[in-house]
Order: sequence, then structure tokens, then C-alpha cells
Amino acid sequence: MDKLRDFLKSWPGRILLILCLSPLALLGVESYFGGGVDPNQVAQVGDASVGLSEYQTAVNNRRSEILEQVDDASLLNEDVLHEQVLKGLIDRTLLEQQAGKLGMTVSDDTINRLLREEEIFKDADGNFSNDQFANFLRQRGMTKNQLFAEFRNQLSLDQLNASIVGTAVYPMKAVSQLIDLQLESRNVWIHRFDWQDYADQVKLSKNDIQAYYNANKDTLKSAAMVNLAYIQLSPNTIKVDEVTTEELQQQYEAYKQGLAADDERQVSQILLTGDNAKARADKVKARLAKGESFAAVAKAESDDPSGEAGGDIGRFNPSVFGGDAEAVKQALEGLSVGDVTAPIKTSFGYQIFTVTEDNGKKIPSLDSMRAELTAKAKEYKRQEIYADKVTSINDLAADGFSIEDIAQQENVPLKRIKDYRKENNKSALSQPAVIKQAFDEFTIQDQAVTAGIEVGNGTVWVQPNNYRPTTTLTLSNATPKITQILRQQKATALALKEAKAVAAGIKTPADITKQSVSLQSLGEINRQTTLLTDKERGLAFSQQAENDSVVALASETEAGATLLVGDRIKTEPQSPLSDMQRAQTASIIRDNLGQDQLQDYLDYLRMVYQVEINEANMANAQGR
Repeated sequence: MDKLRDFLKSWPGRILLILCLSPLALLGVESYFGGGVDPNQVAQVGDASVGLSEYQTAVNNRRSEILEQVDDASLLNEDVLHEQVLKGLIDRTLLEQQAGKLGMTVSDDTINRLLREEEIFKDADGNFSNDQFANFLRQRGMTKNQLFAEFRNQLSLDQLNASIVGTAVYPMKAVSQLIDLQLESRNVWIHRFDWQDYADQVKLSKNDIQAYYNANKDTLKSAAMVNLAYIQLSPNTIKVDEVTTEELQQQYEAYKQGLAADDERQVSQILLTGDNAKARADKVKARLAKGESFAAVAKAESDDPSGEAGGDIGRFNPSVFGGDAEAVKQALEGLSVGDVTAPIKTSFGYQIFTVTEDNGKKIPSLDSMRAELTAKAKEYKRQEIYADKVTSINDLAADGFSIEDIAQQENVPLKRIKDYRKENNKSALSQPAVIKQAFDEFTIQDQAVTAGIEVGNGTVWVQPNNYRPTTTLTLSNATPKITQILRQQKATALALKEAKAVAAGIKTPADITKQSVSLQSLGEINRQTTLLTDKERGLAFSQQAENDSVVALASETEAGATLLVGDRIKTEPQSPLSDMQRAQTASIIRDNLGQDQLQDYLDYLRMVYQVEINEANMANAQGR
């Protein structure tokens, strides 16, 4: 096992892990290899293709990965998922072809040599074992040729990837400068000018609005919208009646089965038969209640042969009692060693039992668990009723009932959302899965009720109407939006003008308190402070101040304009990072740069190799 673990940490082991166990394609997209070209392809990439089955497998694998990390499947954007998977498969195919064109390959001798060095394939004497190698392939359902072909393909891709990503240059001097920037600090004073405070000063003319409309007409679009009626159901809204004794018993039996514990109690009995069995049983029970020995009474009074052994019948076995098993079982329920049952009428006569020994796991009595079992029984009923209701609503939707009729028939509240948007949706139903169904072409055309969509811990059904597609806004319709944009732009310009005017009057620390606006002191901050926005952090360290002086800086920000005053920037005299940590930082920076270079290279390959996507097969694969 240790050898296998060590092998999987090595480079060929990692490749086998990628190709054989959980096949992840280069760039993090899952895929299977070695299966040939699927005639039902979704994309033609140069002389190669991405097959439909390969694509669907990659989508399913990626979806499963994501759903392991999120609880609510409705948050998964299927369109983005399909888009990212297809891009990854195309990127891999582009790199495979380019690697072949550049002659990047690995010989069989090299692969043989590398495999022979792996401990997992060596015998007790440290020599390569063909038997162990053959067993390895057999366990993975591979031939030697398949393994070598996949190794060669992956290693070729690794070579090409390394030749691009691994050549990114970022000098250590630049790394040190970058680290030093993170160690800078200074005292800062701030005042923010809100653009809304200047909005009343803004005057807009019809010409301003017309000019903006003419310049930005193509971007002034109405949002795709529908009016949405919907019903929502979740288990916690289901009311449950009181549970019955039978339902409580069912939960108790399920609990005991879940423990997987056999009844290891040793049991003794006294059997009393004949016409006067009941009277005899009552007298025996009275004697036992006074403390007489169960074994002695059994030996003297029991009509069963077990009486000779003090009534011992061994480990409790319900099957011995036939049709009386349940009655005996209930009588013994919760009994501890030494406890005695009341007389029980069975097909044999009247029986009295005692527990003499208990070698098994102690099972709590039903009464001791009543509260817990009641809660479980209610939850079970709730889930059962919920599942039945979901099925019933789905059936009504499939039969063409309107959302209003379904809500009334199933006694579920009907809710509505006016102007439900396809983009930038911030409504109560903003989940991608709901939006996709609400704007489905068939659903909109027929104004049908969708099948149930799982949302969080519940289900929602929607029915859209009054669909309005995206269109270019007329000047009249665009005027309110343009007015808001221009008003904010011009008000922000006024705010910035005042910020700059105040900044011009600050040269020394004493000037800070002499201004018409009050500046708040933030104390000493660094580039990681959360007291400033991203844009403000960049502004705060953009200019050095002279000794014993301050620098005042003004800039437009998201909220209007910000005035920042800072004293001289200080840098820690010595970096807390060691030389090794600096080298590691440089490696991370270079790797990030390399990934950017790889994307640039892939863009280049898209111009070299023609990429054609089969939209029809893509639509089928996405269920459209």
C-alpha cells in the first residue's frame, strides 16, 4: 500500500491517476481518452474532433464535482458549465495537435525506463516484475499499448505546457519590489464626497440626452423579462398530524434494526398449563414478587421440561414462539437482568419470563425514546406527504393545468413576480436553474407550468407570461436611464472638482483642520487595509510626501470622489520573508504570468487550426 501511495506521488503515477482513475484533462477539464473519435461530434478542431460522448462525460463529471461542493443544485448555471467544459476540451485538442506538429513525443524506451524505476512494479529483490506490471494493467482494464499511448500523449502535452508556462520571466529584483510595496504604510486622513449631494446642481437639456442616446444607442437595451406566477413548496411548510402508536412502533423497530444488535439476553421461563393455569400463574407471580428464587419456583411449578434447569431456555429467539413471538417480545422489551414479566397468555398456556443474563448491547426502551421517536415519525410523515404533493403537482402541470388551478387544488399559496428578468435577476427566484426554465422557449410559447425545480430544500413551479425580449430602447424609453447616468456623471464631476479644490489647499499637517470639510483620521494604514476601497488603496500609496509634509490626492470613486491626505510613506527596513520564501513568491508570480501566456498561445492556435462547433449537437447535449 505504501508503494502504491509513493508511486501515485511520482510523475508517472500522477499521469495514471489522471488517465485511469479520475480522468482529468489538461487545464482541469475532465475527459476520457483512447476511445477514438465519436462520429457525433460537437466540435471540429483542425484535423481532430471533440466527440459528443466525450463531451457529455466531461460535463457530467464536472457537474458532479461542483455539486459535491454546493448544497443547492439550482445555483449551478448549466449554460456556463457547458461553455467552460467545451472550451477546455477544445483547448486540449488544440495543444495535442500542436504538440504533434512540433514533434514533442516520448519514446517507448524512455517510458520503459521510467516505469522500471517505480517501486510499485518491483519484486522483493528490488527487480522489475512483469507479473506485478501485468496485474496493474489488468486491474485498470488497460493494455500495455493503451498505457504507453496515453503516457506519450500526456507527456507531450506536459512538454508543450512547460515550454510556455515555464518560460515566464519575472526578475527577483521586481519580486523584491513587489514584496516591499506590501510593507509600505503611512498615516491617512480621508473625506468622501457623495455625488448625490451635488445632483440638485446638475442641469440636463434635451440635447444632452439626445447626444448620449445617439452615441450609446447600441448599448441601451431593454432586459428580457416575463411576468412570473409561481408556487413553492418545502417540507417544513407541511403540517403533520399526531403520530399513531403504530407509526411510533415502526420508528422504534427501525431504530433497533439500525443498531444491528442481536438480542443476547439469556431468558428463563415458567410455563403453566391446564384449566387452572391462570390462577396458578397469578400465585407464582405473587411468590416471585415476594423474592422467591425464579429457578427454584420454575423447578417446582413449571409444566415445561426446561423447569428441571430452573426454566433456562437460552438466548431469546422470537422464532421459537411462533405466532406468540410479538407478545413475548413486547413483554421482554426493556427488561434488565432479574426483572420478571407478568403472566402472558400464549398458545402454550400462561408463561412468566425473567432475564438472567445480558451479553448484548443495551437497547433503550420505547418509552425512554418516545420524544425522539415521535420527532422522527413526524419528519418521516412530513417527507412522505411532501413527496406525494410534489408528484401530484407535477402530474397536474404535465396535464396542462394552469398555475392558478394547481395552487387552488393543492392549497398552496400563489405568488407573482412582475418584470422577472433574465439578466441581473435579484428577485426571490434568482437561481440560474429557475431562470433557465422560466425563459425556456417551449415554456414561453405555451405559457406552460414547468416541472418541479429543486431549490434549496424545496421545489418551485413557475408559469411565465407577457414575455418581452431584449430590444433597443427608443429615446423615450431610454430617457429615464440616460437621465440617471448623466446626472451621476455630472454630479460626480462636481464632487471631484470640489475635492481637488480642497486638496490644493493642503500642504502641511496643520492645513488638514483648516478646510471647509472635515477629514477623518484613519491612523497608520498599509496596502491591505479594509478601511479603503480598492481604488482608494491605490490612490493612498500613489504619491510620496516630502519630509515633515503631507500630500493631498483627489480622485473619482464609485460613490463620487475621495480626498485622501497622507504623510510620508514608510517601508519596513527588512522584509519578514526569507530568501526561500522570496524564491517561492517569485515562482508563484511566474506561474501566473505563464498561465496568461498559455491563454495567449491558445488564442494563437485558434487562428492556426480552424475550430467549428456543431451547434445542433451542442443544443441536444444541453437539452435544448
